[in-house]
Amino acid sequence: MTGANPAIRKRAGGGKAADVFTVLAEPTRREMLSILAQGERSAGELAGAFPRLTQPAVSRHLRILREAGLVEARPQAQQRIYTLRPERLRELDQWLSVYRQFWSDRLDSLERHLDKRRAASRGGR
Repeated sequence: MTGANPAIRKRAGGGKAADVFTVLAEPTRREMLSILAQGERSAGELAGAFPRLTQPAVSRHLRILREAGLVEARPQAQQRIYTLRPERLRELDQWLSVYRQFWSDRLDSLERHLDKRRAASRGGR
């Protein structure tokens, strides 16, 4: 993906390119972001929200989110506290805004179609 928009690709730790779409394609990571959207959480609290995952698996997901710039971690006593970094999501939102017109057009078309069907079903009773 040469010349990709910085909202989509970002240099992450270790020289790897973190593709935000790839990072967000994982349902567990999306759920972690949803939890963090409600407020900061410790790594332990996040691990507790995913009882089917091992602690190392949760740590790996958090590392990937951190390397993609979607969350940040800060030490607090013996814990690491994770916080959502909304600016990365705003960058993604700006990139997606170009395509929203297509969704709006399609949804408007669907609404008109459903309105016609509702009107026809009322008239046919």
